[in-house]
Amino acid sequence: MTFSFSPKTRIYELIALGFFSLMMICVLLLTPKPDLFEPLSTNVNALLNFLSNSAGNPFFLVTTSLLCLIPIFKRFPIKRLASLYVQFALLLILSFALKTGLKSATEVPRPYSYALAEVGLVDNAASFYQLEPTLKDELIERIASKVSPARIEQWHGETNYAFPSGHTIFVAICILFWGGFLLRNNHYITAGVLLTWGVGVGFSRIWLGMHWPTDLMASTVLASLLIFCVPNINFENNHPVSNTVN
Repeated sequence: MTFSFSPKTRIYELIALGFFSLMMICVLLLTPKPDLFEPLSTNVNALLNFLSNSAGNPFFLVTTSLLCLIPIFKRFPIKRLASLYVQFALLLILSFALKTGLKSATEVPRPYSYALAEVGLVDNAASFYQLEPTLKDELIERIASKVSPARIEQWHGETNYAFPSGHTIFVAICILFWGGFLLRNNHYITAGVLLTWGVGVGFSRIWLGMHWPTDLMASTVLASLLIFCVPNINFENNHPVSNTVN
């Protein structure tokens, strides 16, 4: 078994994340700040909910499983599969721990908590987080008639703090790792689909009132740092440490 922390082995991963960052910045700059009381059409509700849920609990497991099928379709040998899966699992574990710790440390209110304060349900955004979980849900339900269903569903699902975005860290890790894998193996169309999905998830988090643009960009930066904490692992000593297809 061999390990490598060399930045040279992460070039394609950083390229994939670079494309994602540029696309996300363009979307954030071109998209106006959402009015959380503005109604959304049925189709838009469904699309935003789908995108957001695909990177959230528990559906992120489905997304993870689908991505992990990619090297199986490429008929990678068992040891190569194990190498990829261990690296990806380590990235996910580190990102979850980092996200959880930073949320507790920064205590940044979510955008929707300001909407609750705007209609007088709480004194201010920060006071929402001092309430018991059941009371938080009750307050959100009281505003349900004024807000689109997709937003209410997401608000009920996450009453913790905003910074950083767990959904975006997950998306960035997926694009970083599997996007880099796809680019390295010349699967540009599939990589493009993955990037589009990631940007869609980020857009949905903003439009549903779950995050600020800074949450998304900070999460992307954190993901780029985490990739250097996980080595390229090779379980076959007679092969170079790489994600390429033989």
